[in-house]
Amino acid sequence: MKRDPKFNLGLPGVDDLFSTQETREEQSLSKIREIPIDQIDDFPEHPFHVKDDEDMMHLVESVLEHGVLVPAILREKEDGRFELIAGHRRKRACQLAGLETLRAEVVELDRDEATIYMVDSNLQRTTILPSEKAFSYKMRLEAMKRQGKRSDLTSDPVGPKFRSNEKLAQNVEESATQIKRYIRLTELIPPLLELVDQSQIALRPAVEISYLSKEMQTVLLETIQQEDCTPSHVQAIQMRRLAEKNALTEEILRDMLHEEKPNQNRAEFGFSAKSVLQADAAVSKLAADMRRNADKYGMNDLEGLEEALSEERQRRLQKRKSRQKER
Repeated sequence: MKRDPKFNLGLPGVDDLFSTQETREEQSLSKIREIPIDQIDDFPEHPFHVKDDEDMMHLVESVLEHGVLVPAILREKEDGRFELIAGHRRKRACQLAGLETLRAEVVELDRDEATIYMVDSNLQRTTILPSEKAFSYKMRLEAMKRQGKRSDLTSDPVGPKFRSNEKLAQNVEESATQIKRYIRLTELIPPLLELVDQSQIALRPAVEISYLSKEMQTVLLETIQQEDCTPSHVQAIQMRRLAEKNALTEEILRDMLHEEKPNQNRAEFGFSAKSVLQADAAVSKLAADMRRNADKYGMNDLEGLEEALSEERQRRLQKRKSRQKER
């Protein structure tokens, strides 16, 4: 019977079985080429920053002395140009070094496969900014969801089906809740997101702020710059609650941030500051309300809730001590 050339069990061929490691390495090296840099386009909406900083200068020196030791990864586009998947810093170093080509391997990947490869390769960096995690996690999750719709690649054929965010959590070694928090940061206006990258606004408050409208975020940014202070986690939760009730105005928002200043002789927004006991009572009342509405306000883990309450209590105690000293 004539063998159907299209029939393929996915098993290795004879050549693969009997080829040596040296042969396989030579075949891999044959795919590596010097590609003109002016024919290489960056990955669309690449979420990782490429800076001309001190580390980049060291990389330039290395390229000049040793060349590009680890080839970049490219894929060929329909128009004949190349798209950079991994190696944006290496490409920039070559440009700064005055080189005209980039040592790279050209691979065959579709858009979603390329997105996943790009994110995974960059997550190996030692330092990753919150904004980089935010946009890269979002891009990877969307690619995984599209793959799942096409061929159910996010599930085990003989096991239970996992949601894409749970599979992503396993791949990047972060909890699904933490990944959700990072992705929420993509809803921040760029200047506020930059404050998160600079560690001036912590992750938890930033997540709550992301639920505010862009207009109110702009007001918040202006107030932060004017008052030189940022909202605490509990304050950010209050802002979100009021915004969801259409009760957050510019005046209220500014008043909430003003209470951060130790020399401000006004009552705290929504709470009395006459004594430490009253402050604790107010925080306890807020705690009860937050627990009742934990699911609605994204406070699903008790540990995070207690962290926010502890932060608020310490802030109130410090403010009380500052006022007593002034008197």
